[in-house]
Amino acid sequence: MTNHLTHIPAPDGLAPSPQYSHVVWGSGRFVAISGQCAFDASGAVVGEGDAVAQAHQVFANLERCLAAAGAGFGDVVKLTYFVTDVAHLPAVRDARDAYFAGAPLPASSALQVSALVRPELLVEIEAFALVPEAGETGGSGATATDGSGADLRLLS
Repeated sequence: MTNHLTHIPAPDGLAPSPQYSHVVWGSGRFVAISGQCAFDASGAVVGEGDAVAQAHQVFANLERCLAAAGAGFGDVVKLTYFVTDVAHLPAVRDARDAYFAGAPLPASSALQVSALVRPELLVEIEAFALVPEAGETGGSGATATDGSGADLRLLS
């Protein structure tokens, strides 16, 4: 197997989005990452009132969680964003793009919520990943289709 994930940016009848893949599937070990907030290693909030700083801290925390499971951002199949204001989404997307560094984007959902666990928090993100089993490769690219069913190889 050349890769354990398949990304479909635009199934037939759906417009493509530069912000996510409509469909992602794969094989491997399922990993669920609890919603991460902008806490540092001591539990202090990073970037109080600053969506950019909080988004970067959240992705740094997600990276640590993925690493603990033997995974990386290339293994992520789904992200769910919880923001206290949809105006924070550009900051979240910029941080995401920095951490995904050209890898195919996972499926995603974004929700505006009235509050997170603490009032100074602006962003929380949860992730689901599939980590390749022994003998599979992963995290460095993905297969996608162009909507016609033809497979395309996406490399990061």
